[in-house]
Amino acid sequence: MNSTALFLNPADAARLLGVSTKALRIYEERGLLRPLRSAAGWRSYGPDEIARCREIVELRRLGLSLNEVARVLGGDASALERALAAHEAALEAHVGQLKETVQRVRHLRGEIGRKVLSASSVMSHVLEATDAIAVAIDLPWPWGGERFEIRCLQKLTYVVGPLGSGKTRLATHLAQSIPGATFIGLDRLQDGTEAAKALLDANPPLGIRVRDAMAAIEDAGGVSCDALLALLTAIETGGATVQVIDMLEQGLCEATQEALICFLRRRAPTARPLIFLTRSSAILDLDTVGANEAIIFCPANHSPPILVAPYRGAEGYEALTMCLATPEIRARTDGVIAVRRHA
Repeated sequence: MNSTALFLNPADAARLLGVSTKALRIYEERGLLRPLRSAAGWRSYGPDEIARCREIVELRRLGLSLNEVARVLGGDASALERALAAHEAALEAHVGQLKETVQRVRHLRGEIGRKVLSASSVMSHVLEATDAIAVAIDLPWPWGGERFEIRCLQKLTYVVGPLGSGKTRLATHLAQSIPGATFIGLDRLQDGTEAAKALLDANPPLGIRVRDAMAAIEDAGGVSCDALLALLTAIETGGATVQVIDMLEQGLCEATQEALICFLRRRAPTARPLIFLTRSSAILDLDTVGANEAIIFCPANHSPPILVAPYRGAEGYEALTMCLATPEIRARTDGVIAVRRHA
């Protein structure tokens, strides 16, 4: 060992790598990283450990699940090839979509140059030109009717908040207010897979889409189960402009949650936007949130929901992290209902 090499503590290593100390612990728990230990037992990261962690971070930012990362680092090049192929296809589709958007924006500029438009008319044309879905609602109880707006709905939108914060009411109200939106509730789990199987039997193309999605999730390390089948059947069913999902992780193990969110990120840019509730750190890994994702946080004190950027120091970030936990910890509060007395 080089005595002049720099060894970092977890906080400094995380800062250098642009991830959280929690991410470093998860990498260690999953056997991806083995930090050194001082005589007192403190973790330490030398050049080799930092280099290894950089590989993990870059693979995660490419959209690989932790199971896929483990296979790639273990020498399974096919896992990386499949993940990169899916990532490349999504990027190419996005490039095509951007080219179409550029043409529409140019057309809009020409329209504006030929006539005077009001501010509201300009915004309407801009949203139409970019295929953006705008959301503007008056917040339901437990809020006081405050206005909540999202100018451009992202591909994936997480809704997070502590028990009793009103996040479920917000999600339900969004589904009711966005034209063409549908709500996928927890009743999807009530009859096992009977309803899902009936839909698949009646709709062969849907069955093909669900089987392909299931295979992709299993390939990324997920586990087939009734809860996943019911969820994928609901997601792959066509017709909705936006889908709002209650507790995306319900009934899914940690590996399946990680594989599921990777699958959802790899969908084509033209796929319908998803809004979903979660309190799982396996679903919402703040170190891997992409540019086409957004986070809505519902504070415990019933202040209006806010959009939170996924980095330390952003408004609401610390409170947000306190609401997220691993599936193992989340299971301890499964079924707990917060009761709030009306004034």
